[in-house]
Amino acid sequence: MSASLTDERRKTLHRRVRFIVGFTISYNVIEAVVAMWAGVLASSAALIGFGLDSVVEVLSAAAIAWQFTRKDPERWEKVTVRAVGVAFFALAGYVTVDAVLTLIRQEGAEHSPLGLGITVLSLIIMPLLAWFEVRTGRELESKSVLADSKQLILCIYLSGTVFIGLVLNSLFGWWWADSIAALVVAFLAIREGIEAWRGDVESPFEVLEDLEDDD
Repeated sequence: MSASLTDERRKTLHRRVRFIVGFTISYNVIEAVVAMWAGVLASSAALIGFGLDSVVEVLSAAAIAWQFTRKDPERWEKVTVRAVGVAFFALAGYVTVDAVLTLIRQEGAEHSPLGLGITVLSLIIMPLLAWFEVRTGRELESKSVLADSKQLILCIYLSGTVFIGLVLNSLFGWWWADSIAALVVAFLAIREGIEAWRGDVESPFEVLEDLEDDD
């Protein structure tokens, strides 16, 4: 925790974290229901994985909410970050198995306007929410908040990947595109899970800033 923060500023940031996780939980509950419903209707492994990622985001946000209701949030930093890492691994495991089985059976997903709609909505909302949480986590110097923000970053990658897979399948009949998109998501989830477990939660935005400074 930064020693330069006043008690009043710290309290403000803690309230901001609670707002962020509250909004994240509310939005992702809706997103999970819509995405998994659309995924079942379209037999889409990627959409179902997208819905499950929303569930994982809810669990991750709930862990952060729990941490910041404690009297001393910093004391619970390590266990919260690792809980986020476990959530990443659980998502990766399910998505991988489902995608591989779909490829073996050669079962392509059907066209899903509802799936396309929910992924586009996430591509609009999640970047703004992630940016807001990253700024808050960096000011607090909170690894758990930054780890949770990487869940949102993963959702952005996932939304784009699933959207592309659905479009390719709809336009060109590439039945395997949906499963490949799901496997990309699983790979990203494993990578983020390992980093969270190790406590290596550098913000993706921070990486971009470092690259700009090098230029």
